[in-house]
Amino acid sequence: MRKDSQLSRALHILIHLGQKPHPVTSETISKMLKTNPVVVRRMMGRLRENGYVTSVKGHNGGWSLSRSLREITLLDIHKALGDKNLFTIGFTEPDSKCLIEKAVNTQLEQTMKDAEAVLLDKFAKVTLNDLNISDSES
Repeated sequence: MRKDSQLSRALHILIHLGQKPHPVTSETISKMLKTNPVVVRRMMGRLRENGYVTSVKGHNGGWSLSRSLREITLLDIHKALGDKNLFTIGFTEPDSKCLIEKAVNTQLEQTMKDAEAVLLDKFAKVTLNDLNISDSES
């Protein structure tokens, strides 16, 4: 199963933007992430809609932070990207008549909700500045 790396990619981009004194183009970001500029623009568009980045068109244009890294948490970015499920464990037949299957699904679902609540609470306490290091190469 393929892992969703959108959150880590967005965090990577935002921290780099926080270190740059000038806007960074989608093309530059796409090379850094080894992906297509369209993928970058789509993700950055969601971050712009939520007020975390701005964009300027034309020569010397690109993406810049709208807020300080100290003001942005992991939870903020998780929500801006669509608040997806953090865990991808699937359930068997949700409408099963089997009592054992229902019990298994109920317990797995509640356990994952509990674990997700702990993780989201932790996300709310970590700012992007907490992750910021002076590494201009990656």
